Amino acid sequence: MKKIYLLFFILFACNKIEDLPNSLVEYPEIGKIIPHVKINTLNKQIVDEPKIPSKMIILKDSTILYDGNIGIEYRGSSSQLFDKKSYGFETWDNNNEDMDYTLLGFPEEEDWIFYGPYSDKTLVRNKLIYDLSNQIGRYASRTKFCELTINNEYMGVYVFMEKLKRDKNRIAIKKLENSDLDSINISGGYIIKIDKSDDDNGEQVYNDFNAFKSNYQPNSGTYQSIWFNYEYPKAKDIHNEQKKYIQNYFHSFEEALSGINFKDSLIGYRKYIDIESFIDFFILNELSNNLDGYRLSTFLHKNRNEKLKIGPIWDFNLSFGNGNYCSGEKYDTWTYKFNEKCSDDFWLIPFWWEKLLKDEYFVNKLKERWNELRKKELSDENIFQMIQNYISILKNESGAVYRNYSKWNVLGKYLWPNNYVGNSYESEIDYLIKWITKRNNWLDKSINEL
Repeated sequence: MKKIYLLFFILFACNKIEDLPNSLVEYPEIGKIIPHVKINTLNKQIVDEPKIPSKMIILKDSTILYDGNIGIEYRGSSSQLFDKKSYGFETWDNNNEDMDYTLLGFPEEEDWIFYGPYSDKTLVRNKLIYDLSNQIGRYASRTKFCELTINNEYMGVYVFMEKLKRDKNRIAIKKLENSDLDSINISGGYIIKIDKSDDDNGEQVYNDFNAFKSNYQPNSGTYQSIWFNYEYPKAKDIHNEQKKYIQNYFHSFEEALSGINFKDSLIGYRKYIDIESFIDFFILNELSNNLDGYRLSTFLHKNRNEKLKIGPIWDFNLSFGNGNYCSGEKYDTWTYKFNEKCSDDFWLIPFWWEKLLKDEYFVNKLKERWNELRKKELSDENIFQMIQNYISILKNESGAVYRNYSKWNVLGKYLWPNNYVGNSYESEIDYLIKWITKRNNWLDKSINEL
């Protein structure tokens, strides 16, 4: 551990953010080390919806990696309140029709995202957890750092990433046609999401058209409900019989899990879910104490003739101690116990996790998986090496961090919902490293004592 901290001390010894602007000249021009994305919106304003036609060029080291049409819009919910926006975009052909394209070495698709880290002043939290998920064998959005310019205005450091959707290289489930109603084809594939639910007017409305409700309340005696949104097929496309199928599947799973025979391998919950995916999902959310974990931005998918899987993970900007409410800042608390800490929140966690942890079979497999991952992928050494690599690219090699905080002067300032406000980029990274160290030590003890 001393070697790791020495590494970071050397890394941060020179060229702190407050050295700006003199240190800026020491770094390569924009686009030399990490890609520079330049977007021209053709004199139109970007809005939440719909996507507007624009031109995009991606440059790296004087090489043009993409030069073509896109459709772009704002994305996100609460993040849209930030000055630094995130964007969703599609690659389009010359007729402004969707066109699959390989971007930055990722498998070809048409739907992509520019995520703009803002309240996460380390700039790395989402990328870190997605990379860790992929390392342990659970697909998460593939990501790369870039710098973004829109209409000749520099916008800062962004994370270029894949949008989660049904695709052979993303969420790899069968395509479900409206006519797939026989007993085999109707079994998949589906993507269901536990999340906020916008209706056509942008309101938070759940109804029988866009979602279905759990038969079990998250806390006994409360008014709150758990809703499952239709993500794929979309609510406007899914057949009523397919709605009935996936509803019944979820209801059967929850009934089995809530019953007295829930531990039974044949008639209990194991009949319905892929346990390994639930264990890895639990580990990644607990590792980071993700404030939104289990209750928002939670994807589940069911392939044809397969059990229900949970994932991919999504939206971890309020993780790793970055939130100042509902114990989001704490390293020594269970994330899955959110309902006990914030029982009045509208979005609560399903009862699943409390019950799963009462099954010795699940707990033993969880312990085994955690201890296995801690030897390599989730070891302190691997995680800190990943962070060091990010910083080397963003700060030491490209100088992108300096340009980002020259544009967005937020270091030392509170941005919702920061728990820690560091006066420098270096202090933000130091807080992240120390928080992860303490979190892993607590989880080593707490998981093995379950």
